[in-house]
Amino acid sequence: MEKKYCTAVVLAAGSGRRMGTKVHKQYLLLDGKPVLYYSLKTFQESELIERIILVSGRGEEDWCRKNIVEKYALTKVTDVVSGGKERYDSVWNGLQRAGREGYVYIHDGARPFVDKEMIRRAYECVIREKACVAGMPVKDTIKVVDEEEFVTDTPDRSSLWMVQTPQVFESELITDAYSMLKSSPSETVTDDAMVVERMMGLPVKMFRGSYENIKITTPEDMDIAEVFLKKKKSAF
Repeated sequence: MEKKYCTAVVLAAGSGRRMGTKVHKQYLLLDGKPVLYYSLKTFQESELIERIILVSGRGEEDWCRKNIVEKYALTKVTDVVSGGKERYDSVWNGLQRAGREGYVYIHDGARPFVDKEMIRRAYECVIREKACVAGMPVKDTIKVVDEEEFVTDTPDRSSLWMVQTPQVFESELITDAYSMLKSSPSETVTDDAMVVERMMGLPVKMFRGSYENIKITTPEDMDIAEVFLKKKKSAF
């Protein structure tokens, strides 16, 4: 089967309020390099990825281009575009540059530990299923609570997965889904899979990510990331 063109849209437009720092979480230094660098480098070195679109915060485009893209010779990054007010606005801006050819990987720049095997599993999944999402089965019991934080339900843990990125789709499919969402922005969505589920009515297939594929959100996550990076040091 002929290899299809793959674009990675890497999101780095978040403010990271829960981190409690003046520096946005994706720019915090992890072993001397920005958190964002690690995922970009992995996509750069993957033989499956032809092009990277970086979505930065508004007004941060030149800084990202100079201090990350050019500094680390990330030659597959062809565009640095502005993010929007909400996550889905940022994804939409990236998709406009990505075009409708082949497949698109949408990834949070605050997840530094995506790896080449995960990218390959995603490709093998999307060529069969059209819409695929990285994730892992939850380890803990999950409780549903009401507004007063009383437990209302305990779902069966065997059917629950925690969702990660990359989330990978046929480019035309995800672009059409987001186009429909933009025409009805009152929809509340928290990830790209939900856009496809709600707008297109299509099932989304989960594939295995990694328990180390964490999203840097709070200060404790940086401590955990330092430990994971020591294990992976040879890759970077």
